[in-house]
Amino acid sequence: MQTLNDLLTESRIFANREVLSPHYTPQRLIYREREINNIEKAIAPSLKGERGRNLFVYGKTGTGKTSCVKYVINEVKSIPNSKTQISYINCRIYNSRYRVLSKIISDHLPTYAKRGYGAVDLYERLTSWIEEEGRILVVALDEIDVIKDLDDLVYTLTRINSDIKTGGVTIVGISNKVSFKEELDPRSLSTLYETELVFAPYYATELYEIIKDRVAAGFKKDVMDDEVLRFIAASAAKEGGDARFSLKVLSKAGEIAEERGKTKITMDEAMQASKMTEEDVVYEVISTLPEHQKLVMYSIAMLAHGGGTYKKLTDGVDTYLFSGEVYNRYKSISDSLHKEPKSERWYRKYLADLEMQGLITSFESGKGIRGHTKLIKLMYPADKTKQVLEGDIFGSENAAPDPQVNA
Repeated sequence: MQTLNDLLTESRIFANREVLSPHYTPQRLIYREREINNIEKAIAPSLKGERGRNLFVYGKTGTGKTSCVKYVINEVKSIPNSKTQISYINCRIYNSRYRVLSKIISDHLPTYAKRGYGAVDLYERLTSWIEEEGRILVVALDEIDVIKDLDDLVYTLTRINSDIKTGGVTIVGISNKVSFKEELDPRSLSTLYETELVFAPYYATELYEIIKDRVAAGFKKDVMDDEVLRFIAASAAKEGGDARFSLKVLSKAGEIAEERGKTKITMDEAMQASKMTEEDVVYEVISTLPEHQKLVMYSIAMLAHGGGTYKKLTDGVDTYLFSGEVYNRYKSISDSLHKEPKSERWYRKYLADLEMQGLITSFESGKGIRGHTKLIKLMYPADKTKQVLEGDIFGSENAAPDPQVNA
C-alpha cells in the first residue's frame, strides 16, 4: 500500500498524466482528417457571416466525435476579428432547454445571466444580441440526445433564424445514437436542414498509432514495450474500436505498475488493467442510458437475477428470458414509478439499442417454445447490473419496487 510520501514522490511511470485523459485534445488527431474537414465545411459559412447548415455527428463512444468538434472549435477561436461566437455545451450537465439557453447567455452575456430571467426573456435577449452585429452563433451540443425537452430546444434555436434579419444560429449536435432523431417531433425535424456525419470505430492498427503518440508523451521513456502496446490496442478494438477504452487501460496499467513499485508496465499489468477497465466501462455505459432504456435494462437484470418465470430456459450457466415477460415487467416498473410505459414498438427499438452496445444478446426461439418469440440474455452479472441501475433509477436511499409487483 502506498503512503502519502509515495504519492508525493515524483512518478517513475508517468511523465504527464493529463495526456492519457479521454478529455485531452491532442494537437494532432490522426485517422480523423476527413471528419475534421467535414466539420470545418459545416462551420465555414459562419466565418463569412453566413448561416451554416446544422450538423449532426454520430458514432459509438470513443470514436473521436467530441475531440474532433473541440479541435475545430479551437481553430475557429484562434481566427481574429471573427463574428462567429461559439458555445460548447455538455448536455449531461445542461440537460434542458432552459439550462442550455442559460449556458449560452452565460458564455456571451455573463452579467445578464446572473439576473434570474425566464426562458422567454433569455430567448429575446439572445436574439437581440445576435442581431446587434449580425453575429453567427454556433451551438455545439455534446450528447444532445439526453436533453429532456429536446423538441422544445431544437425548435427554439432554429426559430431564432426566422425571427432575425441578420446573423443566425448553427447547431452542431453530437450523439452516440444514430437513431435519436426518430424521437423528435416532425415539427422540430422540419426546421433542422442538417448534414450528418458518422464516425466509424477505430481498427486495431489505428488504435495502436493513436495510443503510441499518447504513451510517448504520457509515460517516462521505455516504460512500455511494443508488445504491451499492441495488446492494449487489440483489447480496445475488441471493445468496439473505442479509443477511450485504450486510454483508460493505459492509465490503469500505469497505476497498477506504480503500486507494485515497478518502473515498467508488463503484460501482467496490461491484462489486469484491461479486465478492470472493461467492467468499469460497461457499468458506465449502463448508468448513462436514457431513462426508458434503463428501465428495460433493469427489468432484464431483475428477471435474470431471479431466474425469470420460465426456469426451463436456464442451461445451468446462462438464463434466457422471454421478450414478452421483460416487456410486462418493464410496464409494471414504469407504472410503479408513475411513468407512462412506451409502446411495444419503442420497446423493440430499446432492445436493439441495448444489443448494439453489447449489454444484451437476443435471438428468435423458432417454433416449439411458446410459439415464435424472442429470447434475451444479459451479458453482464445481473446482481451488479441491478445494483448500478437501482442507484440511478431510485437513488441510493430509496428502495426499488418489489420484483413481483404486478408481475
